[in-house]
Amino acid sequence: MTTHDPIPARLAALKTTSTPDLKAQWRELFDSEPPPFNRRYLESRLAYRIQELAYGGLKPETVKRLEALGEQLDGGDRKKSRIRADLTPIVGTRLIREWKDVEHVVTVTADGFDWQGRPYKSLSAIARAITGTRWNGWVFFGLKNHRRGA
Repeated sequence: MTTHDPIPARLAALKTTSTPDLKAQWRELFDSEPPPFNRRYLESRLAYRIQELAYGGLKPETVKRLEALGEQLDGGDRKKSRIRADLTPIVGTRLIREWKDVEHVVTVTADGFDWQGRPYKSLSAIARAITGTRWNGWVFFGLKNHRRGA
């Protein structure tokens, strides 16, 4: 005898559910107001929550292990932990930018960036030091398209 599991159908339905209905589900499942993030975020978090409630969440030792790994990455710095890791270049990456016929090399470090042997917390500070004007450092070094914002 097999039992029908309604969870896969419920997860598939999220793709065609209206955004207001997704937000209503959020209120019901999380007992809080939905965050102002995009639809894809709502879908993924709702899918996880539906499965978590149906099948159980992470074991306490798994949560502890993940928290310990996160602590190793950000040292408990809440501001750092909110930075998307996939947007930050990997430590050791060299960013090269030519400005007025001079090549500038910036190395990504664990704490920020290194340019000309000096540590910097932001690419914008380096871009300002190079150009003498205010720049978005991510745009200056070609990591972000200024027009598209990505």
